[in-house]
Amino acid sequence: MQQLPWAAEEVGQRLLAWYGTHGRHLPWRSTRDPYRIWLSEIMLQQTGVTTVVPYYEKFLAAFPEVQALAAASFDQVLELWAGLGYYRRARHLHEAARKVVADFGGRFPEQLEAVMALPGVGRSTAGAIVSIAFDRKAPILDGNVRRVLCRLLALRGNPRSGPVEKQLWHWAEVFTPEHHPHDYAQAIMDLGATVCMPRYPRCETCPLSGLCQAFWRGEQDNFPERGERRTVPLVQQVALLIDCGGRYLVQKRPLDGMLGGLWEFPSAAVPEGRTADEAARRLMATEGLAGEPEPAGAIRHAYSHFRVELSVFACRGSVGTMVADAERRWVTPRQLADLPLHGSHKKALGLL
Repeated sequence: MQQLPWAAEEVGQRLLAWYGTHGRHLPWRSTRDPYRIWLSEIMLQQTGVTTVVPYYEKFLAAFPEVQALAAASFDQVLELWAGLGYYRRARHLHEAARKVVADFGGRFPEQLEAVMALPGVGRSTAGAIVSIAFDRKAPILDGNVRRVLCRLLALRGNPRSGPVEKQLWHWAEVFTPEHHPHDYAQAIMDLGATVCMPRYPRCETCPLSGLCQAFWRGEQDNFPERGERRTVPLVQQVALLIDCGGRYLVQKRPLDGMLGGLWEFPSAAVPEGRTADEAARRLMATEGLAGEPEPAGAIRHAYSHFRVELSVFACRGSVGTMVADAERRWVTPRQLADLPLHGSHKKALGLL
Protein backbone atom coordinates (compact mmCIF):
# COMPACT_ATOMS: atom_id res chain seq x y z
CA MET A 1 0.00 0.00 0.00
CA GLN A 2 1.15 3.55 -0.73
CA GLN A 3 2.89 5.22 2.20
CA LEU A 4 1.42 8.37 3.78
CA PRO A 5 3.51 11.58 3.82
CA TRP A 6 2.07 12.61 7.21
CA ALA A 7 0.47 11.00 10.25
CA ALA A 8 -2.93 9.40 9.49
CA GLU A 9 -4.42 10.96 12.63
CA GLU A 10 -4.04 14.41 11.08
CA VAL A 11 -6.98 13.79 8.74
CA GLY A 12 -9.49 12.98 11.46
CA GLN A 13 -8.31 15.76 13.76
CA ARG A 14 -8.60 18.44 11.08
CA LEU A 15 -11.93 17.20 9.79
CA LEU A 16 -13.54 16.99 13.22
CA ALA A 17 -12.39 20.51 14.11
CA TRP A 18 -13.80 21.81 10.81
CA TYR A 19 -17.08 19.90 11.13
CA GLY A 20 -17.88 21.46 14.49
CA THR A 21 -18.26 24.81 12.77
CA HIS A 22 -19.09 24.01 9.14
CA GLY A 23 -21.14 20.81 9.24
CA ARG A 24 -24.50 20.89 7.45
CA HIS A 25 -27.77 20.98 9.39
CA LEU A 26 -29.89 18.20 7.87
CA PRO A 27 -33.08 16.51 9.12
CA TRP A 28 -31.35 13.19 9.81
CA ARG A 29 -28.46 14.80 11.69
CA SER A 30 -30.50 15.37 14.85
CA THR A 31 -31.09 11.66 15.53
CA ARG A 32 -29.21 8.44 16.22
CA ASP A 33 -32.24 6.35 15.21
CA PRO A 34 -30.76 3.75 12.82
CA TYR A 35 -34.05 3.50 10.92
CA ARG A 36 -34.02 7.19 10.04
CA ILE A 37 -30.32 7.19 9.24
CA TRP A 38 -30.73 4.10 7.03
CA LEU A 39 -33.66 5.74 5.23
CA SER A 40 -31.63 8.89 4.54
CA GLU A 41 -28.61 6.91 3.31
CA ILE A 42 -30.70 4.88 0.86
CA MET A 43 -32.38 8.00 -0.49
CA LEU A 44 -29.03 9.77 -0.84
CA GLN A 45 -27.68 7.03 -3.10
CA GLN A 46 -27.47 8.70 -6.53
CA THR A 47 -29.62 11.66 -5.37
CA GLY A 48 -28.70 15.08 -3.99
CA VAL A 49 -29.61 16.39 -0.54
CA THR A 50 -31.94 19.14 -1.79
CA THR A 51 -34.07 16.62 -3.67
CA VAL A 52 -34.05 14.07 -0.85
CA VAL A 53 -35.21 16.25 2.07
CA PRO A 54 -38.92 16.56 1.14
CA TYR A 55 -39.12 12.85 0.25
CA TYR A 56 -37.48 11.93 3.53
CA GLU A 57 -39.98 14.01 5.48
CA LYS A 58 -42.96 12.54 3.57
CA PHE A 59 -41.71 9.01 4.21
CA LEU A 60 -41.34 9.59 7.93
CA ALA A 61 -44.81 11.09 8.14
CA ALA A 62 -46.25 7.95 6.53
CA PHE A 63 -43.86 5.38 8.03
CA PRO A 64 -42.42 6.77 11.30
CA GLU A 65 -40.79 3.45 12.23
CA VAL A 66 -39.51 0.35 10.48
CA GLN A 67 -42.57 -1.69 11.50
CA ALA A 68 -44.86 0.72 9.66
CA LEU A 69 -42.75 0.52 6.51
CA ALA A 70 -42.66 -3.28 6.67
CA ALA A 71 -46.45 -3.46 7.08
CA ALA A 72 -47.12 -1.20 4.09
CA SER A 73 -47.78 -2.51 0.60
CA PHE A 74 -45.17 -1.95 -2.07
CA ASP A 75 -47.67 0.22 -3.96
CA GLN A 76 -47.85 2.55 -0.95
CA VAL A 77 -44.06 2.76 -0.86
CA LEU A 78 -43.85 3.46 -4.60
CA GLU A 79 -46.49 6.16 -4.35
CA LEU A 80 -44.28 8.11 -1.94
CA TRP A 81 -41.09 7.32 -3.87
CA ALA A 82 -42.43 8.40 -7.29
CA GLY A 83 -40.20 11.07 -8.80
CA LEU A 84 -37.12 10.23 -6.70
CA GLY A 85 -35.79 7.85 -9.37
CA TYR A 86 -33.64 4.72 -9.19
CA TYR A 87 -36.75 2.77 -8.20
CA ARG A 88 -34.93 -0.42 -7.29
CA ARG A 89 -33.97 1.43 -4.10
CA ALA A 90 -37.65 1.57 -3.11
CA ARG A 91 -38.05 -2.18 -3.59
CA HIS A 92 -34.91 -2.92 -1.59
CA LEU A 93 -36.01 -0.48 1.11
CA HIS A 94 -39.30 -2.32 1.51
CA GLU A 95 -37.63 -5.75 1.47
CA ALA A 96 -35.03 -4.65 4.02
CA ALA A 97 -37.69 -3.26 6.38
CA ARG A 98 -39.49 -6.60 6.30
CA LYS A 99 -36.22 -8.43 6.95
CA VAL A 100 -35.44 -6.22 9.96
CA VAL A 101 -38.88 -6.98 11.41
CA ALA A 102 -38.81 -10.71 10.57
CA ASP A 103 -35.18 -11.50 11.45
CA PHE A 104 -34.34 -8.90 14.10
CA GLY A 105 -37.67 -8.28 15.80
CA GLY A 106 -37.84 -4.74 14.43
CA ARG A 107 -34.53 -3.76 16.02
CA PHE A 108 -32.00 -2.54 13.48
CA PRO A 109 -28.82 -4.68 13.52
CA GLU A 110 -25.64 -3.05 14.83
CA GLN A 111 -22.99 -5.27 13.29
CA LEU A 112 -21.51 -4.19 9.96
CA GLU A 113 -21.88 -7.64 8.36
CA ALA A 114 -25.54 -7.89 9.37
CA VAL A 115 -26.31 -4.43 7.98
CA MET A 116 -24.51 -5.29 4.72
CA ALA A 117 -26.76 -8.36 4.39
CA LEU A 118 -29.86 -6.18 4.09
CA PRO A 119 -31.21 -5.69 0.55
CA GLY A 120 -29.86 -2.56 -1.12
CA VAL A 121 -27.14 -1.94 1.47
CA GLY A 122 -23.56 -2.05 0.21
CA ARG A 123 -20.33 -1.75 2.17
CA SER A 124 -20.20 2.05 2.18
CA THR A 125 -23.87 2.52 3.09
CA ALA A 126 -23.51 -0.03 5.88
CA GLY A 127 -20.43 1.80 7.16
CA ALA A 128 -22.33 5.07 7.23
CA ILE A 129 -25.24 3.52 9.15
CA VAL A 130 -23.03 1.77 11.71
CA SER A 131 -20.76 4.75 12.31
CA ILE A 132 -23.48 7.42 12.42
CA ALA A 133 -26.18 5.49 14.29
CA PHE A 134 -24.01 3.46 16.67
CA ASP A 135 -20.80 5.53 16.77
CA ARG A 136 -18.70 2.50 15.85
CA LYS A 137 -15.66 2.69 13.63
CA ALA A 138 -16.69 1.66 10.11
CA PRO A 139 -15.16 3.11 6.93
CA ILE A 140 -17.26 4.70 4.18
CA LEU A 141 -16.38 5.22 0.54
CA ASP A 142 -19.17 7.01 -1.31
CA GLY A 143 -18.55 9.26 -4.31
CA ASN A 144 -17.68 12.28 -2.18
CA VAL A 145 -15.19 10.35 -0.06
CA ARG A 146 -13.52 8.80 -3.12
CA ARG A 147 -12.95 12.27 -4.54
CA VAL A 148 -11.53 13.63 -1.27
CA LEU A 149 -9.12 10.72 -0.87
CA CYS A 150 -8.00 10.70 -4.51
CA ARG A 151 -7.06 14.38 -4.26
CA LEU A 152 -5.61 14.11 -0.78
CA LEU A 153 -3.09 11.47 -1.90
CA ALA A 154 -2.97 12.41 -5.62
CA LEU A 155 -3.99 8.85 -6.43
CA ARG A 156 -3.67 7.91 -10.10
CA GLY A 157 -6.07 5.58 -11.89
CA ASN A 158 -9.80 5.03 -12.10
CA PRO A 159 -11.14 5.10 -8.50
CA ARG A 160 -13.65 2.38 -9.42
CA SER A 161 -11.00 -0.06 -10.68
CA GLY A 162 -9.98 -2.99 -8.47
CA PRO A 163 -6.46 -2.02 -7.30
CA VAL A 164 -7.29 1.68 -6.87
CA GLU A 165 -10.49 0.91 -5.00
CA LYS A 166 -8.60 -1.47 -2.71
CA GLN A 167 -6.15 1.32 -1.88
CA LEU A 168 -9.03 3.73 -1.21
CA TRP A 169 -10.74 1.32 1.17
CA HIS A 170 -7.44 0.89 3.01
CA TRP A 171 -7.13 4.64 3.48
CA ALA A 172 -10.79 4.97 4.44
CA GLU A 173 -10.16 2.44 7.21
CA VAL A 174 -6.89 4.07 8.34
CA PHE A 175 -8.31 7.60 8.48
CA THR A 176 -11.51 6.71 10.36
CA PRO A 177 -10.80 7.46 14.03
CA GLU A 178 -11.68 5.21 16.94
CA HIS A 179 -13.23 8.16 18.73
CA HIS A 180 -16.20 10.07 17.27
CA PRO A 181 -16.56 8.02 14.05
CA HIS A 182 -20.15 9.33 14.02
CA ASP A 183 -18.96 12.88 13.41
CA TYR A 184 -16.05 11.86 11.19
CA ALA A 185 -18.31 10.04 8.71
CA GLN A 186 -20.55 13.05 8.34
CA ALA A 187 -17.59 15.43 8.22
CA ILE A 188 -15.83 13.75 5.30
CA MET A 189 -19.10 13.44 3.36
CA ASP A 190 -19.84 17.12 3.98
CA LEU A 191 -16.34 18.09 2.89
CA GLY A 192 -16.83 16.36 -0.45
CA ALA A 193 -20.30 17.84 -0.93
CA THR A 194 -19.56 21.45 0.00
CA VAL A 195 -15.79 22.06 -0.40
CA CYS A 196 -13.98 19.30 -2.33
CA MET A 197 -16.56 19.41 -5.12
CA PRO A 198 -16.16 17.78 -8.55
CA ARG A 199 -15.71 21.15 -10.27
CA TYR A 200 -14.22 24.31 -8.82
CA PRO A 201 -13.16 22.85 -5.45
CA ARG A 202 -12.88 25.48 -2.71
CA CYS A 203 -9.33 24.56 -1.71
CA GLU A 204 -8.74 27.90 0.03
CA THR A 205 -11.33 26.95 2.69
CA CYS A 206 -10.49 23.25 2.94
CA PRO A 207 -9.22 22.00 6.32
CA LEU A 208 -7.13 19.36 4.52
CA SER A 209 -5.40 21.68 2.05
CA GLY A 210 -2.21 21.62 4.11
CA LEU A 211 -2.05 17.84 3.60
CA CYS A 212 -3.49 17.59 0.09
CA GLN A 213 -0.97 16.33 -2.45
CA ALA A 214 -3.08 17.33 -5.46
CA PHE A 215 -3.49 20.87 -4.10
CA TRP A 216 0.22 21.34 -3.53
CA ARG A 217 0.91 20.21 -7.08
CA GLY A 218 -1.79 22.50 -8.45
CA GLU A 219 -3.49 19.45 -9.93
CA GLN A 220 -6.70 19.26 -7.92
CA ASP A 221 -8.79 19.47 -11.10
CA ASN A 222 -7.02 16.37 -12.46
CA PHE A 223 -8.23 14.09 -9.67
CA PRO A 224 -9.98 11.72 -9.49
CA GLU A 225 -8.92 10.41 -12.88
CA ARG A 226 -11.88 9.50 -15.01
CA GLY A 227 -12.45 6.14 -16.63
CA GLU A 228 -13.87 5.76 -20.09
CA ARG A 229 -17.34 7.23 -20.40
CA ARG A 230 -19.86 4.53 -21.17
CA THR A 231 -22.30 5.00 -24.00
CA VAL A 232 -25.87 5.48 -22.80
CA PRO A 233 -28.24 3.67 -25.18
CA LEU A 234 -31.17 5.49 -26.76
CA VAL A 235 -34.49 3.64 -26.81
CA GLN A 236 -37.36 4.69 -29.06
CA GLN A 237 -40.87 3.92 -27.87
CA VAL A 238 -44.51 4.82 -28.52
CA ALA A 239 -47.28 5.27 -25.98
CA LEU A 240 -51.05 5.51 -26.39
CA LEU A 241 -53.28 7.96 -24.55
CA ILE A 242 -56.46 5.91 -24.92
CA ASP A 243 -59.40 8.16 -24.05
CA CYS A 244 -62.67 6.63 -22.93
CA GLY A 245 -65.04 9.35 -21.81
CA GLY A 246 -62.33 11.32 -20.04
CA ARG A 247 -60.62 8.29 -18.51
CA TYR A 248 -57.34 6.82 -19.70
CA LEU A 249 -55.96 3.30 -19.71
CA VAL A 250 -52.77 2.69 -17.68
CA GLN A 251 -50.90 -0.49 -16.84
CA LYS A 252 -48.54 -1.60 -14.11
CA ARG A 253 -45.03 -2.75 -14.97
CA PRO A 254 -43.93 -6.20 -13.71
CA LEU A 255 -42.34 -6.06 -10.28
CA ASP A 256 -39.26 -8.03 -11.29
CA GLY A 257 -38.25 -5.84 -14.25
CA MET A 258 -36.91 -2.37 -14.96
CA LEU A 259 -39.01 0.31 -13.20
CA GLY A 260 -40.92 -2.55 -11.55
CA GLY A 261 -44.26 -1.70 -9.97
CA LEU A 262 -44.57 1.71 -11.60
CA TRP A 263 -47.43 2.67 -13.92
CA GLU A 264 -47.43 3.73 -17.56
CA PHE A 265 -49.68 4.18 -20.57
CA PRO A 266 -49.85 1.25 -23.01
CA SER A 267 -46.51 1.37 -24.81
CA ALA A 268 -44.17 -0.53 -27.08
CA ALA A 269 -40.71 -0.26 -28.59
CA VAL A 270 -40.31 1.06 -32.12
CA PRO A 271 -38.78 -1.84 -34.11
CA GLU A 272 -35.62 -1.08 -36.05
CA GLY A 273 -36.45 0.14 -39.54
CA ARG A 274 -40.00 1.13 -38.56
CA THR A 275 -41.52 4.53 -37.86
CA ALA A 276 -43.27 5.64 -34.69
CA ASP A 277 -46.55 5.88 -36.64
CA GLU A 278 -46.25 2.26 -37.71
CA ALA A 279 -45.44 1.15 -34.18
CA ALA A 280 -48.44 3.08 -32.83
CA ARG A 281 -50.79 1.44 -35.36
CA ARG A 282 -49.43 -1.96 -34.41
CA LEU A 283 -49.93 -1.24 -30.72
CA MET A 284 -53.50 -0.09 -31.38
CA ALA A 285 -54.19 -3.35 -33.22
CA THR A 286 -52.76 -5.31 -30.27
CA GLU A 287 -55.15 -3.42 -27.99
CA GLY A 288 -58.08 -4.18 -30.30
CA LEU A 289 -58.53 -0.58 -31.40
CA ALA A 290 -59.52 0.66 -34.85
CA GLY A 291 -58.81 3.98 -36.55
CA GLU A 292 -55.72 6.11 -36.90
CA PRO A 293 -53.55 7.21 -33.96
CA GLU A 294 -53.29 10.97 -33.61
CA PRO A 295 -49.79 12.34 -32.81
CA ALA A 296 -49.93 14.14 -29.45
CA GLY A 297 -46.26 15.04 -29.00
CA ALA A 298 -42.84 13.66 -28.18
CA ILE A 299 -41.03 13.24 -24.87
CA ARG A 300 -37.33 12.84 -24.10
CA HIS A 301 -36.28 11.46 -20.75
CA ALA A 302 -33.07 10.10 -19.22
CA TYR A 303 -33.20 7.12 -16.87
CA SER A 304 -30.25 5.77 -14.91
CA HIS A 305 -29.02 3.42 -17.64
CA PHE A 306 -30.68 4.60 -20.85
CA ARG A 307 -32.41 7.49 -22.58
CA VAL A 308 -35.83 7.26 -24.16
CA GLU A 309 -37.54 9.09 -26.98
CA LEU A 310 -41.26 8.55 -26.45
CA SER A 311 -43.68 9.37 -29.26
CA VAL A 312 -47.14 9.82 -27.77
CA PHE A 313 -50.37 9.19 -29.70
CA ALA A 314 -54.01 9.82 -28.79
CA CYS A 315 -56.88 7.52 -29.70
CA ARG A 316 -60.32 6.42 -28.51
CA GLY A 317 -61.13 3.27 -26.57
CA SER A 318 -64.06 1.43 -25.06
CA VAL A 319 -64.31 0.09 -21.53
CA GLY A 320 -66.53 -2.71 -22.78
CA THR A 321 -63.97 -4.10 -25.21
CA MET A 322 -60.74 -3.47 -23.28
CA VAL A 323 -59.76 -5.47 -20.22
CA ALA A 324 -59.08 -3.70 -16.95
CA ASP A 325 -57.94 -5.55 -13.82
CA ALA A 326 -55.48 -5.16 -10.94
CA GLU A 327 -52.67 -4.50 -13.43
CA ARG A 328 -54.65 -2.28 -15.86
CA ARG A 329 -56.96 0.57 -14.93
CA TRP A 330 -59.13 3.28 -16.41
CA VAL A 331 -58.31 6.47 -14.49
CA THR A 332 -59.19 10.15 -14.62
CA PRO A 333 -56.56 12.87 -15.16
CA ARG A 334 -56.79 13.71 -11.46
CA GLN A 335 -56.12 10.08 -10.53
CA LEU A 336 -53.24 10.03 -13.02
CA ALA A 337 -51.59 12.91 -11.17
CA ASP A 338 -51.53 10.81 -7.97
CA LEU A 339 -50.42 7.57 -9.63
CA PRO A 340 -46.71 6.58 -9.49
CA LEU A 341 -45.98 6.89 -13.21
CA HIS A 342 -42.36 6.53 -14.27
CA GLY A 343 -40.45 9.50 -15.70
CA SER A 344 -41.25 9.71 -19.40
CA HIS A 345 -44.91 8.79 -18.90
CA LYS A 346 -45.29 11.33 -16.10
CA LYS A 347 -44.07 13.93 -18.60
CA ALA A 348 -46.69 12.65 -21.05
CA LEU A 349 -49.40 13.92 -18.69
CA GLY A 350 -48.73 17.37 -20.08
CA LEU A 351 -49.91 16.14 -23.49
CA LEU A 352 -53.40 15.12 -22.35
